[in-house]
Amino acid sequence: MIWLALLIVFVSGPAWAGEARPLGEDPAVEARLKHLAIELRCLVCQNQTLADSNAPLAEDLRREVREMIVKNMSDKEIIDFLVERYGDFVLYRPPLKATTTLLWVGPFVLLLAGATVLVITLRRRARKVVDVPVTDEEHRRVEQLLAQGGKRS
Repeated sequence: MIWLALLIVFVSGPAWAGEARPLGEDPAVEARLKHLAIELRCLVCQNQTLADSNAPLAEDLRREVREMIVKNMSDKEIIDFLVERYGDFVLYRPPLKATTTLLWVGPFVLLLAGATVLVITLRRRARKVVDVPVTDEEHRRVEQLLAQGGKRS
């Protein structure tokens, strides 16, 4: 049985293999590309960097950035070009500007509002708790149950 499992693992291995990404010929170019790709957002995936994404558009953008690096453009020039073309959205960590203030402050405002509502709700609930006196019958029943030691009658 173990041999069958090992055979399946080794035979199915090539099915999981992916196509290797072509690397540039210059390691310095690839290092700069990797550094820039970490700072840029995939326009399709939105929650991944350009370095992490396997989307075809991400491949195209990486190729375009590689070409700009080969043309000796600085990192700032490349980022400025992409921001001009795609907006601040292309930056994985967009800058704090008047137009993006809500994106940066909004989550904290919502968290504070939620915590406030929770505190108010819990305080109102605590005030609504009313002590109801126990009747003699209920008290006697509790004493009887305790005397039985948890045995069912």
